[in-house]
Amino acid sequence: MRVTQSMLSGNMLRNLSSSYAKMGEYQDQLATGKKIKRPSQDPVVAMKGMAYRTNLAEVEQFKRNFGEAYNWVESSDDALDKATSALQRIRELTVQASNGTYEENQKAAIGEEIKQLKEHLVTIANTQVAGKYIFNGNDTTNAPVTLTNGEVTKVSTNSNDVKIELSKGIQLGVNVKGSEIFTTGTNPGDGLFSDLSALEKALDSQSTPGGYTKEIGNFLGLLDGHINKIVAERAELGAKNNRLELMEDRVDEQEVIANRILSDNEDADVERVITDMKSQESVLRAAMGVGSRIIQPSLLDFLR
Repeated sequence: MRVTQSMLSGNMLRNLSSSYAKMGEYQDQLATGKKIKRPSQDPVVAMKGMAYRTNLAEVEQFKRNFGEAYNWVESSDDALDKATSALQRIRELTVQASNGTYEENQKAAIGEEIKQLKEHLVTIANTQVAGKYIFNGNDTTNAPVTLTNGEVTKVSTNSNDVKIELSKGIQLGVNVKGSEIFTTGTNPGDGLFSDLSALEKALDSQSTPGGYTKEIGNFLGLLDGHINKIVAERAELGAKNNRLELMEDRVDEQEVIANRILSDNEDADVERVITDMKSQESVLRAAMGVGSRIIQPSLLDFLR
């Protein structure tokens, strides 16, 4: 086989071009910190990267959902804390009014304060967080309690849960069912606001609906029942909060794992890339040195 000068030169240039291409690849990896710039460079890495990124995006969304869940739980607990304080004040006033030494005008004054506290409880029942009513089940756009001329005319009975997905396939109800607090009771009115309205009328020496008695002390048992229900709901909220913290810890660990897997798949090993680049640089210099020796002598140099 006849080997010519052009063949040697062409082969040398191809080798130099290959060396430059590898040097360029290492430079790209150092500049971007990634193994590849285009899927065609390594389709397997590219396909796995898409799957890992999807998984990481899901985990990050779950972390954002935890913020929403904590907002619901903590806002509900704060509202119920204020409701408990209001009911305890109403109970104190009821104990005072049940004292036989109180005159009718004094009882009427207590009834007026209880009326104000009842309206305060209505505002608590209609608490909004980010424009959503938190005590009306999944109907978050409508107020659960309607107050007209100082009287509660409507109380929602919606008991559907507000559920937020906090992990793959796991949804947790984060709301308090307002119907359990405001519309059910332990007789005779079967409702917080109906009981408070009857208490007002009793203090004002007015007639009360059937089933009630004008004996003020008889309302204490009803108030205790409502307070106990709120306390029970707050205990359940505390249990939900504990579960949220456990689930959040797990999701945090999943995020760390997802980031590590994605990094192992896509990120370049900088130390190794620098080492390979130094080796390739040495190869390139050697190739250029050999090339200079091949190109230097030609037939013309001997025909002079």
